[in-house]
Amino acid sequence: MQTFIDLTYFVVAVLFILGLKAMASPATARRGIVWAGVGMVLATLVTFLTPGLQNIALMIVAIVLGGGAAWYLGRVVKMTDMPQMVAVYNGMGGGAAAAIAAVEFARGEVHGALPTTLAVLGALIGSVAFSGSVVAFLKLQGIMKRAWRLPAQNMVNAGLAVLVVLLGLLMVASGPTPAVLVVFFVLALALGVVLTSPIGGADMPVVISLLNAFTGLAVGFEGYVLGIPALIIAGIVVGASGTLLTQLMARAMNRPITNIIFTPLTGEAQTGSGGVVGTMRELSALDAAATMRYAQRVVIVPGYGMAVAGAQHKVQEMAKLLEEAGVDVRFAIHPVAGRMPGHMNVLLAEAGVPYEKIFDLEEINADFPLTDVALVIGANDVVNPVARHDKGSPIYGMPILDADRAAQVIVVKRGKGAGYSGIENELFYQENTSMLYGSAQQAIADVVTNLKTMG
Repeated sequence: MQTFIDLTYFVVAVLFILGLKAMASPATARRGIVWAGVGMVLATLVTFLTPGLQNIALMIVAIVLGGGAAWYLGRVVKMTDMPQMVAVYNGMGGGAAAAIAAVEFARGEVHGALPTTLAVLGALIGSVAFSGSVVAFLKLQGIMKRAWRLPAQNMVNAGLAVLVVLLGLLMVASGPTPAVLVVFFVLALALGVVLTSPIGGADMPVVISLLNAFTGLAVGFEGYVLGIPALIIAGIVVGASGTLLTQLMARAMNRPITNIIFTPLTGEAQTGSGGVVGTMRELSALDAAATMRYAQRVVIVPGYGMAVAGAQHKVQEMAKLLEEAGVDVRFAIHPVAGRMPGHMNVLLAEAGVPYEKIFDLEEINADFPLTDVALVIGANDVVNPVARHDKGSPIYGMPILDADRAAQVIVVKRGKGAGYSGIENELFYQENTSMLYGSAQQAIADVVTNLKTMG
């Protein structure tokens, strides 16, 4: 029986890896999710064949309740709420890993230096991932509306981290007592809250990816402690891919991960070394429609404002009308657009935008000087030119989409205020930029109405 279980876990590992590889492309992502899902079902079923397994009825009840809740939420969650859902799943994974470690320590089932060390690491990382993900969810859901930064924030971070590590070393050296165990988990949970609370703005997608990596590592460590290969493989795959994604996104922002954690963008009003000069010029939906209708090349830059308004279907309808009129329409996606990795790609795919029309920053930036109209919909920091030249700006050095280098720029925006990160956008004040104010859903719907009258 054990041989059959081990062979099944091997098949599960192959399915996880193949699934992850398929998820790298929008064209094969759905197939990858199915393969990984089949692997998870196999891993769950074969675990019930483990000799000596107890509490089977309780496990079935837990699986039915958890699976039922996930199935329902997966069907009803809005695409704009996916970042919050990812934060919840990260937190559940990290919390489960920490809970496994706590139970194993309480039962006295962890023996030996290596298993104890890995159990402590899993408990620490899982606790930080859990409480950090809770804070991320509260921010993304709009329940926690402002960044909370403590006096001497970094000293508090360092102090908490040192205390937790010392307690972890004590547990490895002499075994955990109930008092040490409780203090260890309380401080680890507090560390996750304190680290995540000041972070917001364009840093949030990177933090979600980092918490995802933490959850994977914690699960992998606890899988070793429990002796379950499927947990080790799944955890390491998630941890490694999450770590790579975090590094790629941090590189895309030209911000080291240490800066994101210790000197985050808080979302509060911020200024660079010099104020932005100029005035914003407004145009009507009719003018916007005419400008794009009689252009040759249009590049659309979607941002979180489009997601919040749920305007992706209207945007696709507008793009089709323009293409029917002979206009070359493409979409430009920044690596950290939205509130989680791949957020804009998912929304555009849902609306039916062909994959070949969607381009990454490196693929399309050289084309902006040849573009007649750049239409920016609810995007802000990722098109802010101060990132190129203002060394006093918090986003200095971050690669941006060069929308400002198009012949004309139209920005769809709710109002005249600064964006989520609180940084004033120089693009909005340029001579070649016009502002179309309003909800992205209504503004693009008005453009579509006018396009239809132009034939």
